[in-house]
Amino acid sequence: MGLEVANIQVRFGGMIALDGVSLAVPAGQVTGLIGPNGAGKTTLFNVITGLQRPTNGTVVLDGTDITDSPPYRRARLGLTRTFQRLELFGTLTVRENLIVAASATKRAAPSVDDVVDRLALGDVVDRRADELPTGIGRLAELGRCLLIAPTVLLLDEPASGQTEQETDVFATVLEELATDGLAVLLVEHDIDLVARVSASVVVLDTGTVLATGTPEEIQLDRAVRDAYLGAEVAQ
Repeated sequence: MGLEVANIQVRFGGMIALDGVSLAVPAGQVTGLIGPNGAGKTTLFNVITGLQRPTNGTVVLDGTDITDSPPYRRARLGLTRTFQRLELFGTLTVRENLIVAASATKRAAPSVDDVVDRLALGDVVDRRADELPTGIGRLAELGRCLLIAPTVLLLDEPASGQTEQETDVFATVLEELATDGLAVLLVEHDIDLVARVSASVVVLDTGTVLATGTPEEIQLDRAVRDAYLGAEVAQ
């Protein structure tokens, strides 16, 4: 079924970080989430994963209201995420990082070897995570997510630090995951990547939804161009 958030509001004192944000992340597709820095994208991720309690609104995962559920319960129900900054266990090898994730779930998950093969991590699987280039580390972090057998995957700027070739591999993997039925919410500043893999795109600006549509519709939306895309689209 996927993920639905409705009328999410977050206040930090007198500041409104999110104001009535609603969006749907259907199973079987990638949904892009874009917007300028400070738009509220990471705050929304924190609300969805239980790290930030909303002032108002609801979060529903595969038909279950998880608004008041702790992060560990959301993970057990099939919700997982990556972070802007890599959160691998640096002193463990890639394989050991993956084993930790595999041991933390009771869901019917793929094997560690299957994930290593799928993400082409065989050449680095026995290297310590803190020795990896950032782009490869992001693939390892994705692999750790896959080992809890998620139904909904949240990715926070996964192409940051990747080479063009690594991003191309990453895009192919996301397309395959969506085809397999996974619901993916992708926060990313690489507009080319978002346009390639996303079936729909949501644009946040100053804590509100500015626009929703296909990648083509979003790139032609004047309000979006003025607030975020600007000259990049005009070129």
